[in-house]
Amino acid sequence: MGRYRAPRKPGSNYITPDGRQRLQDEFDQLWHVKRPQVTQAVSEAAAQGDRSENAEYIYGKKQLREIDSRLRFLSKRLEHLKVVDRLPADQTRVFFGAWVTLENEAGEQLEYRIVGPDEFDVHPAYISMDSPTAKALMKKQTGDEVEVVAPSGSVYYEIIAVRYEVIEPR
Repeated sequence: MGRYRAPRKPGSNYITPDGRQRLQDEFDQLWHVKRPQVTQAVSEAAAQGDRSENAEYIYGKKQLREIDSRLRFLSKRLEHLKVVDRLPADQTRVFFGAWVTLENEAGEQLEYRIVGPDEFDVHPAYISMDSPTAKALMKKQTGDEVEVVAPSGSVYYEIIAVRYEVIEPR
C-alpha cells in the first residue's frame, strides 16, 4: 500500500469581517512579535558553539520553520478570502452568516451559525459552510425539514428560525 493521498479539496473562500480580522491579527502577531523573538533566541543559541548538540538551537530552528509555514499559509489565504460584509437580500432563507435554530426528532433545539472554514473553531455554535449540515441548510427557510447525511446515518431537522446579525463596518 502506497502513501499517496489525493489532494484535499480547498475550502470555501468566504469569511466574516471578524474572522478575517482574527486571521490578520494572527499574521501580524507572528510576523512582528513571535518570529523576531524566536530568531533572537536562535541566534543566541547559535553563538554558544556546537549546533549539532545544542537543543535550544535545534528546537528554535524547528519553531522558526513552523512559524514561517503558518505565515506562508496565512499570507496566501488572506489574499484569496472574500469578506462577506453585507446581509443577504432575502433574510428569510439560510445563507452564509445566518444563525439557524433547528429542532431534531427528539424535540431538542440547536442553534448554529454558518461561517467560513477558517473560523468555525472560534465558537462551539459555528459550523463551516462546507460541512454536511450547512450544505443541507443552504437556501432553506423557516418551517422546512432538512435531511443531513452523516457518516453515522441520516439525521432530520426542522428549521425553527433564521436570523442575521447586523454587520458593523470597521
